Amino acid sequence: MKQRRLGKTGYQVSEIGLGCWQLGGGFGPVGDETANAILDAADAAGVNFWDTADVYGGGLSESRIGAHPKNAQVRVATKLGRGGGLFPNNYSFEGVRASLEGSARRLGVATLDLAQLHCVPTAVLREGSIFGWMDRLQAEGLVRHWGASVETIEEGLLCLEQPGLATLQIIFNVLRQDAAEQLLPKAAERDVGLIVRLPLASGLLSGKFSRDTQFEATDHRNFNRDGEAFSVGETFSGIPYERGLELVQELKGLAPESMPLSQFALRWILDHPEVSTIIAGVSKPEQLADNVAASEQRSLFPALNTRLKEWYEKDVKPAIRGGV
Repeated sequence: MKQRRLGKTGYQVSEIGLGCWQLGGGFGPVGDETANAILDAADAAGVNFWDTADVYGGGLSESRIGAHPKNAQVRVATKLGRGGGLFPNNYSFEGVRASLEGSARRLGVATLDLAQLHCVPTAVLREGSIFGWMDRLQAEGLVRHWGASVETIEEGLLCLEQPGLATLQIIFNVLRQDAAEQLLPKAAERDVGLIVRLPLASGLLSGKFSRDTQFEATDHRNFNRDGEAFSVGETFSGIPYERGLELVQELKGLAPESMPLSQFALRWILDHPEVSTIIAGVSKPEQLADNVAASEQRSLFPALNTRLKEWYEKDVKPAIRGGV
């Protein structure tokens, strides 16, 4: 597995990481056997960056990761700010500390490798106290490094003004390309590691969905299609499902015939050198091999990237809801 440097953390992390939302049931129920098989497969494949959060299954995802024997090279990143009674307007230093201490207990560590603010409201980011709290907790040794996971480019640019920010997690894929213009270059300038989430737009870019596809009742792709539970941009990258299916069909006509659509989508992201790692979630261990293979695919031709940008501006961007 090829590795890249995760910004000022200095960590060497796999180009393809593992998103662990699904281990908490965010994409439907996942049993212990399947969860362990996914983590085993990731470890065996050299996928050494695992991303979780305190709210994934009410701590279940963190607990499963903490209990799982893993290679010493694995870096576990967690997130805070959506649970623990903090969201949306009850943030305090004591509350943030308690949240992170809970994550550390579940993960079975004294110091967290990386703690990320988890889609904290823009107003809280603008007020700024929370950044100072993270600096303080880093100085106290509860976290080695801290970062932020954001929903919009505006929030990302705001976070990049913070000297202590080590990483930034963003939505970035062929259906959400705007970050390439300003956010990616600025992150590189500040030596901030970029973590890409939702690289396959909640599975749309696997090319395996249809109008007849059914999702579990507990799957956010069922209950949050129009932003009923949280930001609409977190589900199918903010694109209405039916329109997303149409766009995927168009994308299939642009992708190289020799490359599976999911690998094509991941390769497009990896062709941006500012990106440190992609956290792709899987519901079955065998899906990991397909994701990992994208790291070995050759870069896309410049003419194709230009065509994809034109397609995005004309056909995709007008369909995005929830801001970019």
